[in-house]
Amino acid sequence: MTPASKSAAPRLAWDTGTAYDFLASLNVLHEPEKFGLRGAWAAGVRSRLTPEEREFFEEMLGIVELPYRFVYHLPPPKDAATLLYHLKQMPAAERIYGVTARPGQPKDPIRARLREVTQRGGWNEDDRQFVLAQYAARAEQQEQEEHPMTPRRLERILDACARAGEVGERLLDALQSYYTVFFEEEEKRIAPKLEEALTRGREQAGRLSVAELIEELSRGVTFAELDWAEEIILAPSYWLSPLISGDDLDSKRMLLLYGARPPGESLVPGEIVPDDLLAALKALADPSRLRILRFLMQEHLTPAELSRRLRLRAPTVTHHLHALRLAGLVRFVIKGKNERLYSARMEAVQGVYTLLKDFLEQDVVEAEPLETFERGRMF
Repeated sequence: MTPASKSAAPRLAWDTGTAYDFLASLNVLHEPEKFGLRGAWAAGVRSRLTPEEREFFEEMLGIVELPYRFVYHLPPPKDAATLLYHLKQMPAAERIYGVTARPGQPKDPIRARLREVTQRGGWNEDDRQFVLAQYAARAEQQEQEEHPMTPRRLERILDACARAGEVGERLLDALQSYYTVFFEEEEKRIAPKLEEALTRGREQAGRLSVAELIEELSRGVTFAELDWAEEIILAPSYWLSPLISGDDLDSKRMLLLYGARPPGESLVPGEIVPDDLLAALKALADPSRLRILRFLMQEHLTPAELSRRLRLRAPTVTHHLHALRLAGLVRFVIKGKNERLYSARMEAVQGVYTLLKDFLEQDVVEAEPLETFERGRMF
């Protein structure tokens, strides 16, 4: 990101389309624990794909970041069918480059070398060392790399580029299959929810500052510095709730997907217990997380500071903070590239009481008598 001079708050723009969730849902289904989704249900959805398709998605999700930029540049209505259509128009060997392109960005030496690998149909040690050095230099310049380029990950990227035509064909086939066996119906369920979220977001934008709006939509995330951006594009996502995902469109524009699933709803269709309530109760049913919340009620702290006070390993503290974040019980400020400052969201803690009370007081539809159930079904 190229910092701009100090200026007024960035202008806001809005975008929407189910294609964002088409991609996000794949990530959620393959890392359900990261998003608080029941693993057994996620596995059930993945089982609708063939073993080869499941293996392909697991491989690609491990080496390629989700191409939300590609969705942004699609024409309306930006649904899954639109994404698949435009992907199909590309030559197979161009697909992995097309979905990861950064329009308007200067020539990237890494992409140039990967294209050479595609043209040769193979890679060598010189290719590996060149790309690894370029990533290392980029990471040092940016102070932190969110997705570290390990030697193993790099080799898998080089292998994919060497087989770009084959990978492109498999990519289109796997996405088409996923759309057919699952997302085509899911799209109908979430499309009106996204429109409602877009309407709510625009209404909130009329009474909140940009920083306040982002914190409200993201349920607790604040950027310490936004003056580098001239424009922030906000797009709702049903499947990402309650998390956010950002991507730079260029040096002065940021695309920000925010979780927009309504409170009290579950990601699993037909689930009675709301996701928000379940995540909160799970988060609170842990002594270390309760201690973290108590500290964060008193002051803002970094994960490193919490680690020292709790005498816990840093990865353990990070794990607990993520669980509290999924439950919406903490907020944090993103400062620079590598610092987060956490505090408790007391209003969310109080909201858990209300959510639990409302759930327990709801009218309950009586279950079928056990005797009838046992007599009429086979086990």
